Amino acid sequence: MHHFTELNYEEICNTLISVLLASKNAGNAILDVYNTPDFTVEHKDDSSPLTLADKESHRIIADRLSMHPLNIFPVLSEEGRDIPYEERKDWDLFWLVDPLDGTKEFINRNGEFTVNIALIDKDRPVLGVVYVPVKDTFYYCAVGIGAYKLSMGSTVMDEQAEGGGSRYFEGLVNTSERLKIDKKRSGGEDDAPRVSVIGSRSHMSKETEEYINGLKDKYGEVEFIAAGSSLKFCLVAEDSADIYPRFGPTMEWDTAAGQAVVEQAGGRVLSMESNEPLKYNKENLLNPYFVAGKTDFIL
Repeated sequence: MHHFTELNYEEICNTLISVLLASKNAGNAILDVYNTPDFTVEHKDDSSPLTLADKESHRIIADRLSMHPLNIFPVLSEEGRDIPYEERKDWDLFWLVDPLDGTKEFINRNGEFTVNIALIDKDRPVLGVVYVPVKDTFYYCAVGIGAYKLSMGSTVMDEQAEGGGSRYFEGLVNTSERLKIDKKRSGGEDDAPRVSVIGSRSHMSKETEEYINGLKDKYGEVEFIAAGSSLKFCLVAEDSADIYPRFGPTMEWDTAAGQAVVEQAGGRVLSMESNEPLKYNKENLLNPYFVAGKTDFIL
């Protein structure tokens, strides 16, 4: 199989169900660690934090994605990133996984961490699931299916879920909220146009401040919303924020699932260097600076 379009509707439904289950089970393992009084924090070679929750989530997702028929696609994960470019450069379809996005938020116990799983076709995300364990909420999407928010994640733990096919999946859709980004600017109490910007809770860069000042010059009132992890993409997709500018380092697994959700909800995620959608499976897995949001704001 070389392209996502070779999957039929039934296969797409079963694939999404399996990924929802994988992220839900990983989220449960993350919460088991999160709810313990003390957990050990290690540090990787790049000084980023690592916990037992990261490791357990990675193991659960890797095990699920190794099961037939999901195992026809290779896996690239933050906790298994050391796959040579020479080996992966010819991958057509592959899984891109961040088992715990927002480890700092996890350590700070603010609940704003996610599980991210995306399917990449060549260099574009075509299916994505972002799970928020503390809120038991899914954001999920696929090309041809659309983007949705499911606020009762426990519903996908039904034993009928695995292999339930389109009938089961459509039941999930019926209990989900369809995500469709409104192209219009929101208005304040006096109905004056304003813009809402979402950014990192962990840090505010000088470039981000300058970008926001530019929006103030253009639109007037600007509301800033702070959030962690891939929640920023999700809040754009559900129309709770207009723009998410990112002037800071991110890796491909940080953005793929969130980008898929934003794009399938009708938004864009564009590189600030090229003004083109973020691309995946590059030799260097570091993303360029980017902006996500409503098309009329970011173009």
